[in-house]
Amino acid sequence: MSEFQGRLEGRVAVITGGGGGIGEAYCRRFVDEGARVAVVDIGREQGLSVAESLGDDAVFVQCDIADEASVDACRDAVLDAFGTVDVLVNNAALYGELDLGDNSVEYLRHVYDVNVIGQWLMCRAFAPTMVRKGRGRIINIGSIAGYLPLGALGGPGDPETWSLSSYSYQQTKFAILGLTRQLAGELGKYGVTANTVAPGLVMTPATDKQVPGGFDQVFADMSATKRNSQAEDMCGPVVFLASDDSAMVNGQVLCVDGGNVMPT
Repeated sequence: MSEFQGRLEGRVAVITGGGGGIGEAYCRRFVDEGARVAVVDIGREQGLSVAESLGDDAVFVQCDIADEASVDACRDAVLDAFGTVDVLVNNAALYGELDLGDNSVEYLRHVYDVNVIGQWLMCRAFAPTMVRKGRGRIINIGSIAGYLPLGALGGPGDPETWSLSSYSYQQTKFAILGLTRQLAGELGKYGVTANTVAPGLVMTPATDKQVPGGFDQVFADMSATKRNSQAEDMCGPVVFLASDDSAMVNGQVLCVDGGNVMPT
């Protein structure tokens, strides 16, 4: 069983964005904790590689979470493979490939389709199984970006050429908090909880694409622990929320950022 406690023994978890970065770290830790895992990713090659490396405890399911038919097919594939589901980790999002220079309404809608509606579709697909069995855990992955005035990082601009920026990633991550509260209110009476984990800056290949050189140290200096997170730092809090230990934790936001944002 490795050095971990087996807190998820016998559970089935669906983890989106499991083909790399933080999602891959979740998949590996969940298997170490005794779970069977559906590695869900839009990218076939990377998702299949992760699932195969985890052996009989994992299956790969290709899915575009922004597409309703793809999500329904994902649900059917998971239930065919495992027969049930106990945990949903909504990790997939537009981040590394996010185009911060596209301020169009069309692109804003696209980011919402993936980062918010995609999570809602996954919840709609898998929550009924949890309700029927009287137990389940939904963990939506947000971001401390939902709390930060990201526009301040750009410095002063020319008032004559100013226009409203969308900061679509920030908006969607704040919207997830509302989704989580809705889920908690609707599902709690059935033994199903919903919570949000809001990571700080996590050093992954996706972060390398989005964070300008030197800004990683700025974020580290803003943190009480004076360092940025690694993907493995996110796993313990998510395992806790997926376990029986969190039975009375519902509708909450857990910021995992080393003390950068400290909401009350």
